[in-house]
Amino acid sequence: MPRGSKSPKAVPAKDGLTTEDLADHLHSTAIHLLRLVRLQDAAAGIGPAQLSALSVIVFGGPVSLNDLARAEMVRPPTMSRIVDGLESAGLARRRVNSKDRRAVLVEPTGKGTTLLHKGRQRRVKFLARHLSHLSAAELKDVERAVAAIQKALSKSQK
Repeated sequence: MPRGSKSPKAVPAKDGLTTEDLADHLHSTAIHLLRLVRLQDAAAGIGPAQLSALSVIVFGGPVSLNDLARAEMVRPPTMSRIVDGLESAGLARRRVNSKDRRAVLVEPTGKGTTLLHKGRQRRVKFLARHLSHLSAAELKDVERAVAAIQKALSKSQK
């Protein structure tokens, strides 16, 4: 850590919580939230690994098998089996890279794109039902918190 910089724990947040305490609460809440919305994914009819890989190729565009494996933090042979399953289900396809005929790209099919967008809609509606129980002031707080988290994350990616 550079000299003179404070550790995250030393920075007080609102209500006497340190930044590290707040990060701990956010981490726990985010995990709980993801577990809740993940329950909606069962309706997709494919497993979580395939759904996650499909998400990368739908929202990120055609990608090499190696880059997809890296994005999903698995080894290429594992990703190859995941993509085999997506192809068998008609959700993705491999195609030769037009810029490098030796390389193969994985891209979503129309069916795969539709499946993923419907899944996202299910998740969003699920979250909206839960948020609908909050007051207008609480919703505004959530809006500000989401904006702040996005700002913090965007600074960490630069």
